[in-house]
Amino acid sequence: MTLRYLGKDPESPEGRSPTLYYDDERDTYVFQSWRVTDAERLAVLDLPEHETVIEFPRRMMRFFPEINSDATEVDGPRTP
Repeated sequence: MTLRYLGKDPESPEGRSPTLYYDDERDTYVFQSWRVTDAERLAVLDLPEHETVIEFPRRMMRFFPEINSDATEVDGPRTP
């Protein structure tokens, strides 16, 4: 698996997460972000046992190449 770093939330405290990666083998995105643990919010979802839910800020949409044709890797390729 090759994860390609696409971007990190520029407003994240201490430059930590959320972070967005692209998996070029699976043609999917991988998010490192805040886990949703609020029971009330989870109750409205049809969430299978093998899945989880994360939350990420709308401002990070700019890192999706499909949204912003100018999106580039901020720090170059890297793997976690």
